[in-house]
Amino acid sequence: MKALVYSVFKTGMGWVGVMASDEGLLRTTLPWGTPEDARADLGPDVQSAREVTARLADVVNRIRGYFEGRAVSFSDALVLNGTPFQQRVWQATRLIPYGETRTYSEIAGQVGSPGAARAVGQALGANPFPIIVPCHRVIASGGGLGGFGGGLVMKATLLNLERGLASAMSSRPGHSLPA
Repeated sequence: MKALVYSVFKTGMGWVGVMASDEGLLRTTLPWGTPEDARADLGPDVQSAREVTARLADVVNRIRGYFEGRAVSFSDALVLNGTPFQQRVWQATRLIPYGETRTYSEIAGQVGSPGAARAVGQALGANPFPIIVPCHRVIASGGGLGGFGGGLVMKATLLNLERGLASAMSSRPGHSLPA
């Protein structure tokens, strides 16, 4: 049995949870109003996990930095438990740069399944790594937000958070954020 560890910590937007094993990160959460809710969102495996701070300090600090509006890098090893299609979608989504967006259709084409925009949305709905696999950066072809497991208000908030830094950056290639 693999040793599971977790941390629940406060950010500027609420309480966030992270769970990991020796193989890598297993799950992250979006912000919650209470530490109990963030812990519960880590799933049932959290019951057998040990709460730690030092081992997860680096990723915790980077997630806090993200919610402070800093562009941070998440190159952490992820344990991707999903179908091969979900894993391809999550890997492609993970490559979307801070402050940029892609459409569901673009991701579908990138993973070799043109026309599978709806399936991309479903795969992103099962994303166990919000923020690290930035599914909030995937929008509808017409520029609308599309869906989001954390709700559309949270998706807009995250995009606006990134827009704050992105607008301060020099112009660069890629897609701009929706208005």
